[in-house]
Amino acid sequence: MPIIFGSPDWDTVGRICERIVADGLDPTRLDGLVNIGVDEVSWRRHHHYLTLVADHTAKKIVWGAPGKDTATLDKFFTELGDERAGQIAAVSMDMGAAFNKSVRDHAPQAVICIDPFHAVQLVTDALDVVRRAAWNELRQLPDQDAAKRFKGARWALLKRPENLTDEQSVTLRRLRNRGGAVWRAYALKEAFRAIFFGDLGAADVEVLLDRRCSKASRSQLEPFVKVGKTIRRFRDGILAAIRLGVNNARAEGLNNHVRLITRRAYGFHSAEAALALVMLTCGPIELSLPHERGPG
Repeated sequence: MPIIFGSPDWDTVGRICERIVADGLDPTRLDGLVNIGVDEVSWRRHHHYLTLVADHTAKKIVWGAPGKDTATLDKFFTELGDERAGQIAAVSMDMGAAFNKSVRDHAPQAVICIDPFHAVQLVTDALDVVRRAAWNELRQLPDQDAAKRFKGARWALLKRPENLTDEQSVTLRRLRNRGGAVWRAYALKEAFRAIFFGDLGAADVEVLLDRRCSKASRSQLEPFVKVGKTIRRFRDGILAAIRLGVNNARAEGLNNHVRLITRRAYGFHSAEAALALVMLTCGPIELSLPHERGPG
């Protein structure tokens, strides 16, 4: 009678990943870092995060740890040491204060580069706030069908125009004809997004970014007034990312891969196991099958 072996459970798989990474991860991966990216990813629901450091040149994840606060990134710089930290020229990150503080404390010479994606996300979120406010106003009207139709317009407003379905394109034209605050918010969102298509030089981006921030401040749309202030506060970092070409989007394929891995890792019960799976797939690691290894 054949023996049927069961599949290993998540804990076993996690421990296997951790052992392989401990044995095979390149011990020199932190040497010679110049341009790095820092990002946090959710490895499990309910606010379980990993902080990951990527080498933009090698397009590899070179370090990671559970958490997403200043103390978490401080651990990276402790492992890196003062000499190697002094060689870092630029660090790309989001607009959060935690990573910014750690970099300023440990690598003050490094240029902070704010990923333009986060500026676009801010204006997209502001548009959605305006849309929801308009929808709530329509709900108070006797014609409830109008509110229902407007609620269905969400994706027509938030998606890129080139990705709209035919039905969503028709909805967008109706919103344009209707005008009002929602259409002004949409036009502002698209104007901001157009700055970062990648076809403009740093000087042009600087001029247009300042103009868009001024227009947002005068829009009388409170969410966009707030966005204008926020983007002005991070203006130098956004422009540095454009000027130096250092941002987390440079390794977008890597980032997408990490997101896919962390979704798979939801079955793990420890951050260390999830991190090992990320490093196993995206880190500088040498893997060899048992038959490929030499004797002993």
